[in-house]
Amino acid sequence: MGFLRILSSTMARMSTFRSYQMVLLLAAALAVVAFYYFGSERHSFSSTTKRIRQSQASQNANRNDADLSLDTRPEHKESKIALEANDAARQGDASPASVEYHALMMFTKVDKSRGLQAKFQVAVRSMAKHGSFLEGEALVLHFVSDEASRELGEKMLPELLMDATFLYQVVFHDVSSLSEKLLPIVEVMQKHFSAGSGAYFSDAIFFLSVAMHRIMPAEMKRIVQLDLDLKFRSNIRDLFQEFSHFPPGAVIGIGPELQPVYRHMFWQYRKENPKSKVGEPPPDGQPGFNSGVMLLDLEAMRRSALYNQLLEPGRVAGLAEKYHLQGHLGDQDFFSLIGMEHPELFSPLPCGWNRQLCTWWRDHGYGDVFQLYYRCEGPVHIYHGNCNTSIPDD
Repeated sequence: MGFLRILSSTMARMSTFRSYQMVLLLAAALAVVAFYYFGSERHSFSSTTKRIRQSQASQNANRNDADLSLDTRPEHKESKIALEANDAARQGDASPASVEYHALMMFTKVDKSRGLQAKFQVAVRSMAKHGSFLEGEALVLHFVSDEASRELGEKMLPELLMDATFLYQVVFHDVSSLSEKLLPIVEVMQKHFSAGSGAYFSDAIFFLSVAMHRIMPAEMKRIVQLDLDLKFRSNIRDLFQEFSHFPPGAVIGIGPELQPVYRHMFWQYRKENPKSKVGEPPPDGQPGFNSGVMLLDLEAMRRSALYNQLLEPGRVAGLAEKYHLQGHLGDQDFFSLIGMEHPELFSPLPCGWNRQLCTWWRDHGYGDVFQLYYRCEGPVHIYHGNCNTSIPDD
């Protein structure tokens, strides 16, 4: 009988223990369900290309509550932010975009400059105001930034993009990481096309467009690179349609320089070759390019044997010597130089997509020919307030 009492007591304890285990297991299961159920209301994006969400809120929703969940990947030195698009016309389940349009801006040292902050506000607000995309399309905004500027951008963007009626995502790229990748490719260019006394590492980022096809992932086919001092007057989606106008062999879409910059910089070559069109104004001359707005066909850049040969140090040095070019405008100088010999690599972008406003050279020795370069017929889609020129109000 004593044995039976002991056995009965032991079984009761085991039963109580199993019940306790069951309670713990049930609580854990409920916690997991609650995490995924309630957590699904937050937009946490870990992919640039596959997880863009749209907001279900109406225009009267509190847009100051836009989610800023970060997915930082140290190995890629970039962070991604999902920002909500306010679009009362789009209701229903959130869904990823099937077509993406990539645009990139330099966003370094912005935290130290009120002027750059003001330009950034104008550029992004005007882009959001005039931007319109079709269902299933999204704009992916890339910013090359230092840490302090990134933190500032994260705070500013929800308000600047609050009126966007299209899907979008923001990606911040670490400037130091990109510069480290670029330096071996563009080091020789810095000797010919950089101002200063050789701060080569920091200068490398100004040649990002030159080697973008080697830096960005292979699945990214096209990207538009934009200066910060722009103001949109048309839908940015229409700018991407200019890719369809590329002739065979072209890898970059770019507009003309609207000042006699390269008339001046190629002065020695022009003196030695008086019949050359180098530096001459349009429509028959070669005025050089302005890199404030560029369409980079990354896939075509990767395929082009000619373009990649021109990146080789010996070719760069040889062309710079031939044309006696010692520039200071980074990628713009490189593209203008190779465009003198290989215009087939470039698709002319109408000047209205990069309507430069700077008139510095008019008052510095070129007043007699200035208007030949500066005139721009047709509609203005983007104002470019280069050399700190004021941009007209709408």
